[in-house]
Formats: sequence, C-alpha cells, structure tokens
Amino acid sequence: MKTILVPIDFSPVTKAVVDEAESLAQSCKGRIVLLYVVQPPVLVAEYGGVIEDVVPLVEAAEKAANQLLAKWRDHFSGGSVTAKAVKVEGFPAKEIVEQARAHGADYIVMGSHGHTAFYDLLIGSTTSGVLKKAPCPVVVVPARPAPARPAKK
Repeated sequence: MKTILVPIDFSPVTKAVVDEAESLAQSCKGRIVLLYVVQPPVLVAEYGGVIEDVVPLVEAAEKAANQLLAKWRDHFSGGSVTAKAVKVEGFPAKEIVEQARAHGADYIVMGSHGHTAFYDLLIGSTTSGVLKKAPCPVVVVPARPAPARPAKK
C-alpha cells in the first residue's frame, strides 16, 4: 500500500490538492496522510504593528485548524481511500519533508501556492523548499486551473 502525504493549508487550492491525492490513492490503492503545519507567527517589529498578545491568536488559529483538518479527514470516511490527519508545529517546508520521512511517504501531493507573497518573501516558497529536499516524488497541483485551450478546427 502506497502512502501519500498531503500537506494542506486550507487555502483555495486545498480542494484541488485533496482531489488529486484521492485520485492517486485510488489508482495505486494507497492511503492518505493529511498534514497541517501550524506556523509560528511572522512578526516584523520595526515595520509592523505591535501585537500585544499573540497567544490568543495562535490558540484560535489552532482550534480552527483542528476543525478544518477533521472536516477534510472525514471527507474520506466510508470511501475507498483511508486517511488520517496529522498536525505539527514548525516551518512548513521542513516539517513536510520530516513528515514524509516519518510516514514513509511514497508521494507528496501539495499545492503550488498557499501563503501570502509577504510570507514567501520572508520565509521562502514552501513548495520550492519541499522540492529541493523531498525523499520521494512530489506532485504539485497548480493554484489556478490552466486556461482552456481553443479547440482545433
């Protein structure tokens, strides 16, 4: 049985990523490990506003993440594909690679984008980081569908 690690971030591309992973899992009789990485908040003290108390914000984000992760795990209940959900804390690219190794992933299916341009500027592209260090093939799902090609006459 193949293991497919599916990092999700609840951005608009999540449904396309989950659908692609489900299709791959069905074709190779695989199982899915949904992964959500809780990121440390990015704070820029000199140029940004001061956030007095980050803890309530992080707790609220984690509670929402637990609910959304459970929703996506339940998407697979009763179907032909088995899935489990994992939540870890840290920097996404590093954690995705570590979880791929920990779960013996045969594939990683992830979105091409998901973070804000500001986050990517400060931290770097998650997808790029995973592609450089992944222990297995990575299937990258585009954030937007490709434009339709005109039919040949």
